[in-house]
Amino acid sequence: MAGLRTVGAIVLTLVVLALLHTSIPLMVAGAMAAMAATFAITEKQVRGQAITLALGLPVALAAMSLGALLNDRIIAGDMFFVALIFGAVYSRRFGDRGMALGLIGFQVYFVSLFVHATVPTLPELFLTLAIAFVCSAVVRFTVVPETPRRTLGRLRKAFRARLAQLVATHVELMDAGPQELESVLDDLRRRTFRLHEAALMIQGRLEEGTRDAATAGLVQRRIADAEIAAERLGMLLLNARTAERTDTLTLHLPDAPVPATVHRPQTEDEAIVTLRRDLQALSLLVARRAPDDRGTALAHVRNRLLGYRDEDNLPRASPAVQDAFRGLGEAARSVLGLRLALDGPQDESDDSPATTRSREEFDAEDLAIVGSEEREETEEDRTGLQRPTTRAAFQVAVGSTLAIIGGEFLSSQRWYWAVLTCWVVFLNTASTGEILVKGYRRLVGTVLGVVAGVALAGVVGNNTWIAFALVLLCIFGMFFTAPLSYALMSFFVTAMLGLLYTLLNTYSFSVLVLRIEETALGAACGIIAAVLVLPVHTDRRTDEQLGTVLVRLREVVSAAVEQLSGGPAVDLLGRARDLDTALDDLRASIQPLTHPITPLRVRRQTARYLVALLETSAYHARSLAATAELVPYSKTVAADPRLERAGRRIAHNIDVIVARVTEENAEGEVESGASIASMLEADGSAARQPGTVTSRVLRHLQRLDEGVVGIARPLDVPVAGRKGGKTG
Repeated sequence: MAGLRTVGAIVLTLVVLALLHTSIPLMVAGAMAAMAATFAITEKQVRGQAITLALGLPVALAAMSLGALLNDRIIAGDMFFVALIFGAVYSRRFGDRGMALGLIGFQVYFVSLFVHATVPTLPELFLTLAIAFVCSAVVRFTVVPETPRRTLGRLRKAFRARLAQLVATHVELMDAGPQELESVLDDLRRRTFRLHEAALMIQGRLEEGTRDAATAGLVQRRIADAEIAAERLGMLLLNARTAERTDTLTLHLPDAPVPATVHRPQTEDEAIVTLRRDLQALSLLVARRAPDDRGTALAHVRNRLLGYRDEDNLPRASPAVQDAFRGLGEAARSVLGLRLALDGPQDESDDSPATTRSREEFDAEDLAIVGSEEREETEEDRTGLQRPTTRAAFQVAVGSTLAIIGGEFLSSQRWYWAVLTCWVVFLNTASTGEILVKGYRRLVGTVLGVVAGVALAGVVGNNTWIAFALVLLCIFGMFFTAPLSYALMSFFVTAMLGLLYTLLNTYSFSVLVLRIEETALGAACGIIAAVLVLPVHTDRRTDEQLGTVLVRLREVVSAAVEQLSGGPAVDLLGRARDLDTALDDLRASIQPLTHPITPLRVRRQTARYLVALLETSAYHARSLAATAELVPYSKTVAADPRLERAGRRIAHNIDVIVARVTEENAEGEVESGASIASMLEADGSAARQPGTVTSRVLRHLQRLDEGVVGIARPLDVPVAGRKGGKTG
C-alpha cells in the first residue's frame, strides 16, 4: 500500500507538471519531493497525517531555499548539511511527526543538490514543491486512503489468509513422507512465524482501528486464541506422526533434527485418515467468511470438530493421536470465536451441545473483556547522551562530516551520495553490528543496481516517458521489498538513480561506478563513526534486549501462574504481546551475530539456539496466559493453589539469569531437579489425567522450566540440583 500510494503521488505530480510544460529537471524534483512527502509520513490517524503534511510544505520550502542559497558556498553549505542531518536524526525523539519533518527537510535539501537548485529557479521550484505536496495529499486522502480502520480490516484478512496457509501446511504435514518431512517442517516454521507477525501487526493497530477499548480487547483475544491454537495443533500433529513426543524446540530451531516417523499399527490407520479429513474440514472453516452456515454440511463439520473438545466421537488411537483430535477441537473453537469477532453474530439453529457450550464460553469471555479496565504502561525515560536519538544524531553527524570530506575527493559534483549512504545506514539501527550489516547490504545492492542501471539506460535511450515508467516500477519495488531485504531495496534505488541520470542527460558508466565508490565510502564513514563516537557494541545491545525479553517472560509466567492459582485477573494477553514485541526486537539486534558474513560460527549457533529457546518459552507463556484468562468464567478450568510453587521456581530462575546478563558480578544458581508435576503431587494427590486442561497447564510449566534451565547453560549461569533430562 505504501508503494501504491507513493507511485500514485508521483504519477499525479508528473501529469500536472507535464500539463504545465515544465522542464525535465523540475519534473525530477517534483517526483522526488512527492516521494518524500508520501513515504515520510507514518502517523496512523488521518488528522495527524494532514497536520504533518501541512507542516512539511514550509519545511520543504525552507530546505530548498537554503539549498539554493548555499549551492555555491562550499564550507557554509557543508556545515549546514551536517547540522541539518543532526537535526533530522535528533527529531526522531519527538515521535512520528518529528521524524517525518526531519526526513522531509533532509530529502528536499538532497533534491536541491541533485537538481543543482539556484536562487533564480526558486519560484519554479516552490511551485513544483507545492504541486508535489498537494498531489501527495490528494492520493493519500482520496485515491489510496489510509485510515486505521481500513488498515486493520486488511490486516484481519491477512491474518485469516495466514491462518488458512498454516492449516494447509498441517494437512501437508500428515501427508508428507520421510524424505519430504524436512521441507514441510520448514514451511510449518515459516508460516507459523508469519501468522505471529500478522497477529503483532493487528495488535499495533487495535487502539486506533476499533471503536472502543472493549472491541479492541475482544479482537485481541480472538486473534491470540487462533494463533495459540494453530501453533499448538502443529505440535500435536508432529507428536501424532512421530515415534516419541516431539521437542517443542523443533518448531523454533531450523537446525533441529527431523523427528522420526512412527510405524503405526494397522488399527490406527482409520484414525489417521479421519484426522486428515478433519484437517481439511478445518481449512474450509478458516477460509469461509459467510456468517450464515445454517443447513450446510460445513455447520455439521464444525459441530463434529468442536465435539472433540468434549471427547465426543474421539477415535480409538494412541494418546498422541487423540491429543491431535483434541487440538483440532480447540482450533475449531478458536476459528468460531474469530468469526464471531470479525463477522458478527451467526445462526445458531444447527448448533450441537458442544457448539452451544463454546458460544456460552465466548459470551462469558466477552462480558469479562467489556468489564475489564485498560492497563497502564510506563516506559523508562532516558536522558542526555544515553537517549538513542541523541547518540545517533552525534554519530551520523560525525559520519556525514567524514563522508563529505572523502566524497569531495572522489567527486566535487556528487559527493552527497556518500552522505546519503552514511545517513541511511543509521536509520532503524541501534548497534555497531547492525550498522556494519546494513552498510554491507547497501553496498551489495548498489553494485547489482549499477549493473541493472547500465542495462536499463541502454534500453531507454532518449525516451523520456519509458524512463519515467521504469522509475515508477523501481520505486514500487523499493517500497515492496524494503521489509523483506535491504539489499533488494538498495538495488531498486540504484537502478532508479541510473534512470534519473538518463533523464537529466548526465548518465555515463563512470557516473554509476562513482556511485559504488561513494556508497562504499559512506558505509565506511558510518561504521567508523559508530565505532568511535558513543559506540553501542552489539554484545551490549543484545544483552539489553535479552534482559528485557527475560523480564517480560517472567511477568507473563508469574501473572499467569498467579491467576491459575486463584489470584486476581489481569491483562495477561497484553503482557504476552509485550513479550512478543521484545522478542522481535531481540531478533533484530542479533542479526549481526547470525548473518552469513559473521566469522564467529560458534557465537552464531549459540545466538540462534538462544532465540529458539526463547521463542519456545514465549509459546508456552502465551498458552499459559490464554488458559489463565479462562479461569474467572470457565466451567472447565479451575484454579489450583499448588501451581504457585512451580511459578516461584521459574520466576527465581529467570531472575538469576537476568542478573547474570545485566550485572557482571551477579551471583546465584538456577534451580533444577524434580519435575513440575512431581512437585505438585508431593502432597499425595492423584495424578492428572492426560488430555485435561490441568495436564496441559503442567506440560506448559514443565517445558518452561526446562527451557529456562536450557537458556542458563549457554550463558554460563550455574545450574544447581540438576538430575538430567531433556531441555524443551
